[in-house]
Amino acid sequence: MKKMQLGFILLAMMILAACSMEAPGSSSEEESGDGGEASGDYTIGFSVSTLNNPFFVTLNEGAEEKAAELGATLTVVDAQDNASKQASDIEDLIQQEVDLIMINPVDSEAVAAAVESANSANIPVITVDRSAAGGEVVSHIASDNTAGGEMAAEHLTSIVGEGAAVAELEGVPGSSAARERGEGFNKIAAESLDVVAKQTANFNRSEGLSVMENILQANPDIKGVFAHNDEMALGALEAIEASGKDIAVVGFDATDDAVKAVEDGRLDGTIAQKPEMIGEMAVEAAVQSLEGEEVEASIPVELELIK
Repeated sequence: MKKMQLGFILLAMMILAACSMEAPGSSSEEESGDGGEASGDYTIGFSVSTLNNPFFVTLNEGAEEKAAELGATLTVVDAQDNASKQASDIEDLIQQEVDLIMINPVDSEAVAAAVESANSANIPVITVDRSAAGGEVVSHIASDNTAGGEMAAEHLTSIVGEGAAVAELEGVPGSSAARERGEGFNKIAAESLDVVAKQTANFNRSEGLSVMENILQANPDIKGVFAHNDEMALGALEAIEASGKDIAVVGFDATDDAVKAVEDGRLDGTIAQKPEMIGEMAVEAAVQSLEGEEVEASIPVELELIK
């Protein structure tokens, strides 16, 4: 009888030991990733064109918040608006064997080789805000820059009138954002405005100021300005206010400084591109792709005119 009791006790201990091998709180639901959380501990590299621009700072913040929410690790590198540095940064991410690389290109043409390097290493790539001219990408998340340029031209025309002389401050040469915004703007401007000057200010506020000063000297009678981003628009605005002239300025991005300038009646409008949402949607697409889910090749983010 005692031997039978001892046998039952040993059997019960074995059952309890087997049950305790499952980690506390673990379940088949958690393993499947239910509830929108990433089921794997993914590391996502993010090469940002520059973190010296409020738009990209906000975009990066949106990406970081979404990565934390989904349980993914986001490794962010700042290209500092240097295409060569960006290529080197992306090679470093490849060497680190990250699971996926998100790229916000400095130069759409120059970044193609880096995208192809990631392709060769079997690391998927997602482009953010600006596209790559070569290589294979899982998805491209951005606003419709061409439509935004058209929106800006229509708004500027409504302020300065048909046929008015205007200037265009262009972004970084080679970037898809500068190319597309310019295409959209000039498509409408060709029929409704007289673009008497256009010059790059590299998406930079201080360059926007100096370039605008030069344009004002050569073209004192212009009535309006379209800048490919708000930093250049705000720089141009400084030059215009210093000159005492009444010239309408429309920007692009709806950064906090630009929106405040619109509210204060200094800036005549800006196209809202919602950078935080772009960052969030990029990370969502990245995790979905890593989870084996189908992701749209192009994911648009809606635009809005702030005036």
